[in-house]
Amino acid sequence: MKNFILILFCFLFFSFSNAQELKTGFAEVNGTKLYYEVAGKGEPILFVHGNFGDTRHWDFQFESLGKKYKVIRYDVRGYGKSANPKPDEVYYDYEDIIALLDYLKIDRVHICGVSMGSGIVVDFALVHPERCLSLIPIGPWANGFGSDAYTTAAGDSLNEIFYKVIQLLNDEGVKAATDYWWTGTDFVKSSVRTQRTLDELLKMGYEYDYWGFKNQNKRRNANPVAILRLNEIKLPTLIVTAEYDLKPCIEIAKMMENQISGSKKISIKNAGHLMNMDKPKEFNAELSNFIESL
Repeated sequence: MKNFILILFCFLFFSFSNAQELKTGFAEVNGTKLYYEVAGKGEPILFVHGNFGDTRHWDFQFESLGKKYKVIRYDVRGYGKSANPKPDEVYYDYEDIIALLDYLKIDRVHICGVSMGSGIVVDFALVHPERCLSLIPIGPWANGFGSDAYTTAAGDSLNEIFYKVIQLLNDEGVKAATDYWWTGTDFVKSSVRTQRTLDELLKMGYEYDYWGFKNQNKRRNANPVAILRLNEIKLPTLIVTAEYDLKPCIEIAKMMENQISGSKKISIKNAGHLMNMDKPKEFNAELSNFIESL
């Protein structure tokens, strides 16, 4: 009986301790309000979500990797619980990240972003390399791809789908736009490999207000654009794509591998564009192995 009580006490104590490690809040920085979550101890990893989503893109990383690292995730301005942009205000996501890190008193991070978030972290690595321990673009994107000399058939197809999403948003609303984006074309639908992932993506999409699609968004990217400057990146870099990633992202992954000196590219089998959601164990192991190798 005494042993049982001792075991129960230890379980409750460690459960309580782990729960106490989670810190959430709103950072009022850069003239906006950013929702964030921090958990764990150790080397810091900042996770940046993709389009049509929010911090929940990282649900399968946050708890697991938080046992080993200090994990940070936040809602990008205009997404999730963070404030929407002001219509007349120019802003830069990578400067929001600097402000958030300063607010949290974190100097340097391993910075990891998926899809749209990949574009944000690549910009961040170009403008503020001194704040990066490493760069981890997954479902890779680099701003500037799909325009001028960097137009491809796959990129054009993706742009056409975006135009249709905007049309449906204006004509039929959020649900129709979200359904079309994730299930309306084989181009995108084939990049989601589990029902669990699809259910979560649809839920996030239905709850997203599409502010950036409905309004004149003065978000700006690094200049010159990142796609022209990949060879400037000198950080340890892990490029993560997947067997069923979006075709433009597979193209960008190859460009990154060729132009970022010393980078490593991996492709996760039987996974799609959100491979961290489709195959979280495999993804978490690859990310952890990369960080430990440094």
